[in-house]
Amino acid sequence: MSTTSKASKDLDEHVVDIDHWIQGASTAGSSAERGDVHNPATGKVTGRVAFADTDDAAAAIASAHAAFPAWASTPPHVRARVLFRFRDLLETHRDRLARIIVAEHGKVFSDAQGEITRGLEVVEYACGIPQALKGDFSENVGRNIDSVSLRQPLGVVAGISPFNFPAMVPMWLFPVALACGNTFVMKPSEKDPTLSVELAKLLKEAGLPDGVFNVLHGDKVAVDSLLTDPRIEAVSFVGSTPIAEYIHNTASANGKRVQALGGAKNHMIIMPDADLDKAVSALMGAAYGSAGERCMAISVAVPVGADTANQLRERLVKAIAELKVGPGSTEGVEMGPLVTAAHRDKVADYVETGVKEGAELVVDGRQADVPETGFFLGATLFDHVSPEMRIYLEEIFGPVLGIVRAESFEEALTLVNEHEFGNGTAIFTRDGNTARTFMSHVKAGMVGVNVPIPVPMAFHSFGGWKRSLFGDHHVHGPEGVRFYTRYKVATTRWPSDERITTDFSMPAHG
Repeated sequence: MSTTSKASKDLDEHVVDIDHWIQGASTAGSSAERGDVHNPATGKVTGRVAFADTDDAAAAIASAHAAFPAWASTPPHVRARVLFRFRDLLETHRDRLARIIVAEHGKVFSDAQGEITRGLEVVEYACGIPQALKGDFSENVGRNIDSVSLRQPLGVVAGISPFNFPAMVPMWLFPVALACGNTFVMKPSEKDPTLSVELAKLLKEAGLPDGVFNVLHGDKVAVDSLLTDPRIEAVSFVGSTPIAEYIHNTASANGKRVQALGGAKNHMIIMPDADLDKAVSALMGAAYGSAGERCMAISVAVPVGADTANQLRERLVKAIAELKVGPGSTEGVEMGPLVTAAHRDKVADYVETGVKEGAELVVDGRQADVPETGFFLGATLFDHVSPEMRIYLEEIFGPVLGIVRAESFEEALTLVNEHEFGNGTAIFTRDGNTARTFMSHVKAGMVGVNVPIPVPMAFHSFGGWKRSLFGDHHVHGPEGVRFYTRYKVATTRWPSDERITTDFSMPAHG
């Protein structure tokens, strides 16, 4: 895993320094501390990312704070024009950006391209911000009295994003925030930090004024600065539940508005009437795509009935045997490495835990034929997983799929609803009534019917239930606009010849 140091021991001429982006320019900051960034497919150090100290954090926040008044007063349609130009630049640089993701995260090239597309969709939504910010007007709420509602920006806001989507998650946050008139401090994962800086450069090229968008690299020092600085009005976070809870509690205690998306244990129910070929195909991509490093990954398959379970298991074993694992830059590869050696080892430890707990290890990814260099782990399949096991209760965040058998739809639904996480879930069935009942009664924020990864489009909003979400708002879409704005209502009366007398009763505007 990345370690902080003034100089890495295994640097070569290809290693680059990755600096902060403050006030429209790259800067190393005042701290000499840096962390190693690896290429997960080779295990080699490719970059040294700056780790902010409190002075660096203060500089980034001050830059955004100084830029806020002018940006907030910029008409929404003018702000949107900057985002339109940014959207065009994303299209132009899509492949280059995808290659950066592959090199620092490890996911396959097509997956990286898809990640950029899902982020770009939020940019496109934000380009329509004049419509989203339109208030309501009511004439004559009382005699010669009118009312109008307004949505106004908060001020300086911060985003803290995870390693698994270095392009998409930041673009789920800052486009809506900027379009609403806020200024932004982005704190990306130190494991794959380059993409956020590249996005900052494209925003500047698109015409975004200096200071409106800043990138601050680092660890807990940087995060805590954002959570406690009084100039930060709101914090958005996507990541694991323990960190989400910490961020929510700390930022809330410091008077900030918070949306913090946590962990997941996403179930897919497979009914006896489901098309098993389609279900298996969906499961393979949803469980093992991006090496399982997705908050919307399916990590629990719940076949209903013994026959369904046995057929599902048999077909999954065959599909796993054909899965192509290797460097994400290699054509035809379907699953790349995990992001760091430490994370790979953590996932492998979960596999060992599952064996000790009594689950049946059907396919052991630790024994898979994978490249010797890099942070690879093969696809793993457990059967006869039970709800009290750690591999069922905890988010593994790797290529590990567990089969939990159920005798009925009701039993399967209860499994989903009783789990502490409620991020996403799916059901595969041909029966409309079963699907409708599932949609209505399942306790999860995002639901798929014959869709394994039900990530909402940008004009809806993304977020879970239970311990998968801390705070009141989901991200992007209409919920994002509400989160990044304050609501105000003005009631007006203009001078007239009407004589107004003093009234001590509750105003009713009658």
